[in-house]
Amino acid sequence: MPDEAQRIKELFDCGIDMLHLRKPGSAVEDCARLLDSLPDKYLRRIVVHDHFQLCLDYDLAGVHLNRRNPSVPPFVAADPDRYTVSASCHSIAEAAEKKADAAYIFLSPIFDSISKQGYRSSYCSEELGKAAGNGILDSRVIALGGITLGHIPMLRRWHFGGAAFLGDVWKRAGHDEFIVNARLLSCALHENKG
Repeated sequence: MPDEAQRIKELFDCGIDMLHLRKPGSAVEDCARLLDSLPDKYLRRIVVHDHFQLCLDYDLAGVHLNRRNPSVPPFVAADPDRYTVSASCHSIAEAAEKKADAAYIFLSPIFDSISKQGYRSSYCSEELGKAAGNGILDSRVIALGGITLGHIPMLRRWHFGGAAFLGDVWKRAGHDEFIVNARLLSCALHENKG
């Protein structure tokens, strides 16, 4: 993406908590160049989905486990207080299982994907309400998939701890609305948090 480092800086400046660097199929050198172009103050707020060694090389926040990279690297396992481990989940049952071993998890797709055409929501409102009532959805479960500003009130009702954005944010990159939307999202997510 043109000016990707600048867009990432703008997101952090707008108040996002964490950035997940997800670049499947990318070369480690390309990811390193991107990290080199970011201010050091942001690196501790970046989690990698691939090339876990970057976490150690750049003093990043942690690693995200997924189907491509399902195992915690030894340097993270050896220092669990230093690095976060998060994971992707695609069912309520998987979320209940993986929550025990992760700082937080992504549950997706909550709504129809914006970035992946044809990737439809896997859950109905009743199912998510039941998962919330059973304590499966809580502050450590982050909603992903088709999330927009308008969905945040529903996510709160279902007890999600936050939201991860992909398509709704990045489709605006390079447009005037990018920063305005990022600020609105950050404000809405931090509203009512102590």
